[in-house]
Amino acid sequence: MKKALARGLGLGLAVVVGLGLAGCAGSGSSGGGDVGSGGKYTGPKVEITFWNGWTGGAAPVLVPKMIQKFNSEHKNIVVKDVPQQWADIGAKMPLAIKAGKGPDVAVLHGDDLATYAAQHLLLKADTIVKSLGYTADGFPPGVYDKGNYKGAQYAVPWSVTPLGLFVNKDVASKGGVSQVPTDQTSYAAALNKLKGAGVQGEWVDGYVFTGTFEFESLVWQFGGDLYNKDVSKATFNSDAGVKALTWMNDLISKGYSPKNVAQDGNIKALLAGQTAYNWNGVWQTTNDAFKGLNWEAAPVPQIGSQKAVWSSSTHWVFPANKGQDKNKTAAAATFVKWMNDNSADWASTGELPADNTVRNAPSMVQKYPNLKPFIDELPYAHYETVSPGINEANALITTAINEALTGKKSPKQALDDAASQADQILTQNQAKYGG
Repeated sequence: MKKALARGLGLGLAVVVGLGLAGCAGSGSSGGGDVGSGGKYTGPKVEITFWNGWTGGAAPVLVPKMIQKFNSEHKNIVVKDVPQQWADIGAKMPLAIKAGKGPDVAVLHGDDLATYAAQHLLLKADTIVKSLGYTADGFPPGVYDKGNYKGAQYAVPWSVTPLGLFVNKDVASKGGVSQVPTDQTSYAAALNKLKGAGVQGEWVDGYVFTGTFEFESLVWQFGGDLYNKDVSKATFNSDAGVKALTWMNDLISKGYSPKNVAQDGNIKALLAGQTAYNWNGVWQTTNDAFKGLNWEAAPVPQIGSQKAVWSSSTHWVFPANKGQDKNKTAAAATFVKWMNDNSADWASTGELPADNTVRNAPSMVQKYPNLKPFIDELPYAHYETVSPGINEANALITTAINEALTGKKSPKQALDDAASQADQILTQNQAKYGG
């Protein structure tokens, strides 16, 4: 899951962004085949290709438990699974679509959707989505709209992956902390107690995993946002952003965290019994290294004035291949509906099914109790920014965090410098993609 999210947060996106608008597959920008009531495909037998980045632990769930079952239940549809690295999808899929050799259905992360839509690489799926019976009310607040670009719906949500607080209970008990902190006051008290016991309670890092996610959660908690409404200007350097990064920097200056924590150093420290708390994603609930550890997960503490937490999202999309077969698109829609309806097992991969009916069924937390705190966060989760080429600007947020936490710049200076550079990228993106 970590590699999947890294891809979704910018690795490999430079290739997609660099393609520009020339030669886009605009001829297939709307429609799809006939999708019957409830997403039932009744056309001739077709084979559809499905591109996705699940090549690791999720693959055994995706293929034997889901795709093979779908194929056995649909005599006129054969789904061919084409797994590959997320970065490879970013490099290959745009070119393949333009050549008419792309997949019939794929999964993208939320921050990729607008880049693909702006290049006319995806079908406008309003008719398909309506025929499948989907509306925003069927998913966690805010995630359905991530598939909307310039008034058209291009995607159907598949999964969400919020951040949470992972607790090493044995380490916490060393400082006499028995209750999981829920707000700024209780979190500071817990960190102080742990420091008194010789434990640095939260190791904070300046990398995407998970410093960037923590910072963004805090920006929203302090009432700010990463960009303005039309994504023409970076706002992560607002007072809220400075408060967020200063709070993270204070973890180091007050001795709650060591300096220069390496990539993944925080989760490794938690597992090794060196720290009590780690802000990390729901995907860690499937980490085999937690077996035998006395741990629990909880919602991230509310440090600011309002509840908020970062989350990524993945979405089903229908590529606009040159000469795309409408029957295959209709069959792909049937596949999407079936996969969402039968996504309960997807929770075993460390991702929350986006479909409310599936995720909120009592059997979900009965079978996967560690997921409950993450599910509880969804009413106030914030998802990726929707704007073409946004990942180039997003990368500068991580640069600012790293510069501040390593003492190269003050939090304000680091954020101001990053925002200035991000504004230039946003201006370029508007010229390249038309806003």
